[in-house]
Amino acid sequence: MTESLANHTTFRLGGPARRFVEATTEQQLIDTVADCDSRGEPVLVLGGGSNVLIADEGFDGTVVKVASRGVRADISDCAGADISVAAGETWDDLVAHAVASGWSGMETLSGIPGSVGAVPIQNVGAYGTEVASVIQRVRTWDRRDGAVRTFAAAECDFSYRTSRFKREAGRYVVLRVDFQLPLGDLGQPIRYPELARALGVEAGQRAPAAQVREKVLAIRRGKGMVLDESDHDTWSAGSFFTNPVLTPEQAAALPAEAPRFPAGEGIKTSAAWLIQHAGFPAGYGSGPATLSTRHVLALTNRGQATTGDVVSLAREIRDGVRERFGITLVPEVNLVGVGI
Repeated sequence: MTESLANHTTFRLGGPARRFVEATTEQQLIDTVADCDSRGEPVLVLGGGSNVLIADEGFDGTVVKVASRGVRADISDCAGADISVAAGETWDDLVAHAVASGWSGMETLSGIPGSVGAVPIQNVGAYGTEVASVIQRVRTWDRRDGAVRTFAAAECDFSYRTSRFKREAGRYVVLRVDFQLPLGDLGQPIRYPELARALGVEAGQRAPAAQVREKVLAIRRGKGMVLDESDHDTWSAGSFFTNPVLTPEQAAALPAEAPRFPAGEGIKTSAAWLIQHAGFPAGYGSGPATLSTRHVLALTNRGQATTGDVVSLAREIRDGVRERFGITLVPEVNLVGVGI
């Protein structure tokens, strides 16, 4: 019997896999991928399914579900918490465990769905923090060279919502991620104004990590960004488009009120602002795929959508923003068998 990939994605979309393997150990994950590669069989490595949109036709090859488990922590008053985590662990469970254990630095990344193995690929971030700031090492299977390879954080080439693992898509399978966290019940300095206001502190100040986690989860729930089977606003892949990083000339061409943030040599603006001001309000769409009623960056499945419905909506939004502002939005979501 074929396995429907809709059962393994937060969009609840995707057709059948020709072959489906749940890899519960690091060695099984390596062996399965290496065997497929040796036979020239297409492979899709799937974690929590929270950042992927899979074609209605499914995947004509082997889908490997990463289900490895294990968290090991070495604690030192000097070095803090050195945590080694299997790729198949659930990310938000790890964040909750870190906060409860008095390990600081992950609290603003609460409520993000998906697996630990996925976070370095995308360099996930939220509320002023990127996961790159707490990663120490990433252990991978190099499919090209057929060998285990471990990268120090500085070798991962992290930048906004990307890494060497994303740039060399398909080459590396993440096996384990090691994190370095300071000890203490206080979270790290709050950089995001919305979160600072919710906590009643000034930007740059600190608050108890448990309180930060609670506020982040509340904010994310208010935007439909915490998974809830009964809430169709969460039947999505979170933010569908990345915030564009513009040249100074492109940024200058935007309306004066458009958000602008420093981003290395470029200037970052808000994809949500562009979408709203191009004529796409929250809840936009009359079919089975619409924008979330609470957050315009999330494209959602209202229960009966197909992947094709989501792709059509994404194209409409991308084209509308480009026509209005001359900026082409780029998907943050990994597209499998589809394109916009």
